[in-house]
Amino acid sequence: MTNEELISEYAKCYKDTPYAIKSYLETYDNTQSKYVPFELFPEQEMMLGNFEKYNENITKKYRQAGVSTATAAWISKQLQFASKTKPEKVLILANKLDTAQELANKIRAFLNQWPEWVNVGFSKEKDSQRHYKLNNGCEVKAVATSVDALRGYTPTILIFDEAAYIEAGDDLWAACMASLSTGGQVIVISTPNGYDKIYYEIYDQSIQGMNNFVISELHWENDPRFTKDLVWIKAKDIIHYMLNREDYDDSLNIPETDQSKFKDLTRQGYKPYSSWFEGMCKKLKFDRRKISQELESAFLGSGDNVVPIETIERIKETMIEEPKEKYASGQLWVWEEAQLDHKYIMGVDVSRGDSEDFTSIVVIDFDERKQVMEYLGKIPPDLAADLAFKWGNLYKAYIVIDITGGMGVATARKLQELGYRDLYVEGANTADKWKYNPKLLEKIPGLTFNNKRSQIVSAFEEALRHGFVVKSHRLLNELYTFVFVNGKPNHMKGKHDDLIMALAMALYVGESSFSQLQKSDDMTKAMLNSWVDVTEDRKETLIDLKPISNSEAMNPNIRPNVTNQQLYKEYNWLFGGPRRR
Repeated sequence: MTNEELISEYAKCYKDTPYAIKSYLETYDNTQSKYVPFELFPEQEMMLGNFEKYNENITKKYRQAGVSTATAAWISKQLQFASKTKPEKVLILANKLDTAQELANKIRAFLNQWPEWVNVGFSKEKDSQRHYKLNNGCEVKAVATSVDALRGYTPTILIFDEAAYIEAGDDLWAACMASLSTGGQVIVISTPNGYDKIYYEIYDQSIQGMNNFVISELHWENDPRFTKDLVWIKAKDIIHYMLNREDYDDSLNIPETDQSKFKDLTRQGYKPYSSWFEGMCKKLKFDRRKISQELESAFLGSGDNVVPIETIERIKETMIEEPKEKYASGQLWVWEEAQLDHKYIMGVDVSRGDSEDFTSIVVIDFDERKQVMEYLGKIPPDLAADLAFKWGNLYKAYIVIDITGGMGVATARKLQELGYRDLYVEGANTADKWKYNPKLLEKIPGLTFNNKRSQIVSAFEEALRHGFVVKSHRLLNELYTFVFVNGKPNHMKGKHDDLIMALAMALYVGESSFSQLQKSDDMTKAMLNSWVDVTEDRKETLIDLKPISNSEAMNPNIRPNVTNQQLYKEYNWLFGGPRRR
């Protein structure tokens, strides 16, 4: 190439990382026993694109996904094209030194592949498997994890390889993040391994919007290496299909190559299958838990889940959706607007407003048996009442508040003061629960879990098992860590069940109240009238479910004698306009 061509090619490689990798790097193909051009498939390109755009990345992958190899190729490109005035310093952390060195060796191998016109070469100053340096000042260092791993070394790129298997916890993570406090990039890579203190925590908090990590998820059914004979099977259990194919109608086998349809197929109850997948299942001895974790990237605990893992996986595969709108700084999620003729129930679990737990609010469409809204955040009881009041009016929801520990009492009393009428009162006649009754104002509205926790949780588990639609990633993550502790349903140590409890209350009250009401036509008619008579009022409040501006965050018709300006000043942080990621 001429000098002009070299300059042009250099600029193209600098700007387009996938092009550079595919043009100049090779990988070893075991099936052909030779090196072949590096072909990035779409999800790998998406992941590398996230590495380029964001400083905090976490990758969720299956076994043999090629993530470490693609990451090594990307790192090699960053090093070769780095400025001498701003050299990259890469630190690879893994639970075992051998694991960290393996990634460092992959980076070195790719560094050697770059053509002479871009290859800066290795420095003799440092040159070992653990620590090597390039002539442009860039470095790569591999270490086993410990609190002292970063001593004397300040990385610009920090990589946690197989992070779920790193045994050190919070102290190590705090030290690592402190080293990046002045800038730098962190990449967390792993297959799931239960509910570890680093990988799972980062992933879970990212789902909840509690950190800035961007998730890149890779799925084996999108990997062209393993899907040459890909079909989609209508089967509740793919393992049962593989072991009992004679029980299945071949007409249910649907070949599919259009990745745009994969998500829809999953929601319809289909599962991907290929000869590679079956081979991997055989290697894992058809162990369902290992298959879920290693091939389907599922976070699995001890096996003592209150909700069966099969139900949780079905929810994950067929129900979970991104919310249509986000409010309250991303803490409040809305999937569906209120429908005039639908009945809604709101469950409210109130926190102390400190760091230990969360206030959670869940709204369900009882007619359609699905979740339509949720809030998860750290607010005190009085602000929880304001939030429940606003969104309760929007949905004309029947509100159930947990008053077991006393924190919900303040929320319940404030809702009474605000004039909210449709509040569940424990001990009231069934018919009275579903219509306004002034006599009940003397009682504290709400539900106590005393002597009823088992029944509430049982109703919740049964509802999910029979198809109640859960749409929230956050709630799904709680299901994975909601287990039997000493024979009683509870969250795992260090985890939460706030959203579960809010939903469980709504389902319990709905199911118990309606089942009793339907025993007589008169009682059923009374229940329906208590919902239908607010239809006209609902028409006025439905407008508020559209994306709202800060000045429209609260409806002045809901709280008379309070101006929008006053409400904006007081609650802008809580009821801000919709937020999209």
